[in-house]
Amino acid sequence: MALEKITSVSGRGVHVPGGDIDTDRIIPARFMKCVTFDGLGEYAFYDVRFDPDTGEKTKHPLNDPRFDGATILLAGVNFGCGSSREHAPQSLSKYGFRAVIAESFAEIFFGNSTTLGMPCVTVSAAAIADLRAAVEADPAVEITIDLEKKEVRSSAGHSFPCDLPESARDALIAGRWDPIQELLDNDSRIDATAESLPYV
Repeated sequence: MALEKITSVSGRGVHVPGGDIDTDRIIPARFMKCVTFDGLGEYAFYDVRFDPDTGEKTKHPLNDPRFDGATILLAGVNFGCGSSREHAPQSLSKYGFRAVIAESFAEIFFGNSTTLGMPCVTVSAAAIADLRAAVEADPAVEITIDLEKKEVRSSAGHSFPCDLPESARDALIAGRWDPIQELLDNDSRIDATAESLPYV
């Protein structure tokens, strides 16, 4: 099964404030008792979205109905730090996010996101501030991440350069972002190589 070539991602955005948002805040450890990743989306940012005593929703941006259906997450510095749990990007993906724009990312979180086909690009703090102001003034503003041009644009008239490692960018654009699927798609070549080896 050929993977989708991801050259750009467009959608409405929502800003989650704060720096050094770690993977435990993205998906608390107690929700990781699962066989598959299905259903993790409902637990994304759970401990900051719900009051621990009453269970009622807080004023977290993801609880704001104005941002229902947002597919691009805006964040600050060192997003996804902490543990290496792949449940964190999985929970964001299952929640409905298709890309993350931040000032910087933790390396393992970045890698785990790329293998889901969820681009993570960096922009300046000023760019994040401008995008945040735009979507909070009008949640219908559409944001586009153009991986080919390495550019983030918005329907409010913004245009910012963005960055990500070339290896990740090439994998996304070429549709080679999932190494497991790459192996499954090439099982016949793997078998042929194994048969040609004298020690197998």
